[in-house]
Amino acid sequence: MKEERILLVEDDPEIAKIIGDHLRRAGYEMTWASTGQEGWEDFKKERYQLVLVDLMLPEMDGFTLCKNIRLKSDVPLLIVSARQEDEQKVKGLSLGADDYVTKPFSLSELTARIESHLRRYQRFQGLSVPSSVTLYTGDLQIDVTKRLVKIEEKVIPLTSKEYELLLLMADHPHRTFSKAELYEHIWDQADTEGNNTINVHVKSLRTKLGEKVKQPKWIETVWGTGYRFIGEQT
Repeated sequence: MKEERILLVEDDPEIAKIIGDHLRRAGYEMTWASTGQEGWEDFKKERYQLVLVDLMLPEMDGFTLCKNIRLKSDVPLLIVSARQEDEQKVKGLSLGADDYVTKPFSLSELTARIESHLRRYQRFQGLSVPSSVTLYTGDLQIDVTKRLVKIEEKVIPLTSKEYELLLLMADHPHRTFSKAELYEHIWDQADTEGNNTINVHVKSLRTKLGEKVKQPKWIETVWGTGYRFIGEQT
């Protein structure tokens, strides 16, 4: 039995069984999810070394699932889909997928691609661990090991949610997050109409950081959409 665990998110039970049985015979440990939401829940609960995602999924489509996974992890992510249009492939890859396998495909081809991405990921994992402290313009420091944020060496007393908001945006600089995306990722539940939670927490975060809304150093408002981190690493 190989140590690698693979998550397969596929709504067609026959295809899932064929892929799952083949990869189990190849020695992989398999988990199957039949909906996008189920796949997302499984991914958050367990540690996987690779994820296979179909695009046409109930409850949460494959594009959304890919985006959610990539925001939380750099695990190899392969789209397996019957959709052959170039724009679908481009969209999937732009959301962070590492490969796009078009149905129908041979099981040997799929296995070869999986092994290739796992080898690459394992080499990446074997690199020296970078410093846990990241420095940004304006003397902002984020220490992910100690979960500390400092400005000019002074610790900023953030709540857990404020810290997670800052870290999520800082990990994806210049990416605009909608308020709904931020809420769903940090609070791990669907956003609801009229929910003002993100506004309240971002305002508090900015106050603690000494941010000026009209002259931001780190968190910029994208009017009508949400927020993005604009700090530059030093």
